Amino acid sequence: MEQFWDNEYVLTAANYSVVILCMVLFMAIFELVTKYKNWEEIQKGNLSVAMATGGKIFGIANIFRYSIQNHDSLFVMISWGVFGFFLLLIGYFIFEFLTPRFNIDVEIQQDNRAVGLISLIISVGLSYVIGAGIGNGGF
Repeated sequence: MEQFWDNEYVLTAANYSVVILCMVLFMAIFELVTKYKNWEEIQKGNLSVAMATGGKIFGIANIFRYSIQNHDSLFVMISWGVFGFFLLLIGYFIFEFLTPRFNIDVEIQQDNRAVGLISLIISVGLSYVIGAGIGNGGF
């Protein structure tokens, strides 16, 4: 069985499959914490929601990129990916907290593209910071 997991194709497919499953789960969690329905708003053409959602997807994928790159074990890779996701989620709540003059979710749902763009940039930016911690063996 050891030889099976040493195959690069098998390992790549395993990492890919796990990340897809985690991505679906994490996006469902984001769907629960936002006041709007991501996919319904995107279907309506809401560019702000698309940017914010795209930033979250990129952020999660980028965190897993660092986790895959720096850890050999599938279990350890998943653990760091989950930890990184929760840090990204905390960043979302901090963004909401630091903008008391308006509600981030309401602005994004109303297609305020400036807020959607900054949300995208925050998710992407934080994913690099989180990834750097993962790359150094942890925080």
